[in-house]
Amino acid sequence: MARGQQKLQSQAKAAEKAAKLKKQQGHNANSQKKAAQKALVHVCAICKAQMPDPKTYKQHFENKHPKNPMPDDLKDV
Repeated sequence: MARGQQKLQSQAKAAEKAAKLKKQQGHNANSQKKAAQKALVHVCAICKAQMPDPKTYKQHFENKHPKNPMPDDLKDV
C-alpha cells in the first residue's frame, strides 16, 4: 500500500478543515440549546412545562389538566 501515509495525512487535513468550518459557523450543542430555550415562551401555570406557542399550550392543558379551569389567555386561542 504505497498511498497509506498520504491517505492518513489527507484524512487528518480534511478533518481539521471541517472542524475549523464548524467552529466558524457556531453550530455547537450549547448554542442550539439556547436557541431552543428562547422559542419556549409559554409556561404551563400548573406543571411548569414549556411550550413554543399558544396552540400547543392549549392542547397540553386540555390533555394534561382536563379538570382544571382553562386560563383566560387560552380561551380565545
